[in-house]
Order: sequence, then C-alpha cells, then structure tokens
Amino acid sequence: MILPIASDHAGFEAKEKTKKILESMGHMPVDFGTHSSDSVDYPDFATQVAAKVSSGEHSQGILICGSGQGMCMTANKYPNVRGALVYNPDVAAITRQHNNANLLCLPGRELDEDQLKEILTAWFSADFEGGRHQRRVDKIHTLTDQKKTS
Repeated sequence: MILPIASDHAGFEAKEKTKKILESMGHMPVDFGTHSSDSVDYPDFATQVAAKVSSGEHSQGILICGSGQGMCMTANKYPNVRGALVYNPDVAAITRQHNNANLLCLPGRELDEDQLKEILTAWFSADFEGGRHQRRVDKIHTLTDQKKTS
C-alpha cells in the first residue's frame, strides 16, 4: 500500500523509523516532510496528508508529532478523515475495527521502535467490523456534510 506520511520536528525521528518499518512490511511510504528536526508548524504537514486521505487519493495515512494530538486535531478538520491518536497496539486495532480510522496519528516522543512496529502491525492487521459501527461512522460523516451545506 502507498501511504502518505508526515511529521513535525518532534516526530521526525519516529517518522524515519516508521518509514523503515513500513517498507519492511511491504508498504511504500511517501514522505511529505518535515525532513529534519528543525522546528516547524505541525499543521503545515498534517494538511498535506489529510488532504490526500480526504480526497480518496490514498485510503490511509500516517501523521507523527510529539504528542500526536496536534496532527490528529488538524487532520480531523477534513471531511472523510477519521484520524485516531494511537499509543498502543490495542488502541490501533480498535480504532480500525470500530471507527474505521483511516489516519494513524502517533506520539513520536512516546514510542520506541518496537512499540511503533507493534502498533503498525496491529493497525494493518485489523479490519473494520461494519454492522453497528457503520451506523456510528455514518453519523460522524453527517457532521462534515452539514458544515458544507451551512
């Protein structure tokens, strides 16, 4: 799978590790920056990946900043994006299974390489369960649909 990925300066090191893990899993990360640990503004990078997922150009993406929160908040402003802040494998699986999350947001300062691998493995191993969960995801989408018509 081709995956857009981006980070801010605080998530840069974790992003570099994540790209290597993704490649070892057979995925192709497309890096939208940042390309160093020099201070940057996370929304500038979150918007690039969120736009790709929102438009349907890519079915999933990954964003990393220090806490994961800033990237997640920014990404979730986009229609069709269901960004999830994930900090362990159980949360990774449940956000895919119950929320059909399509944008993985990671706290780069909190996770080592083994934890990143465990989270990525859980994320890509889990499938959306549909059923009652589909009804709930549909309700999320009505919120952005209402904003477009207002």
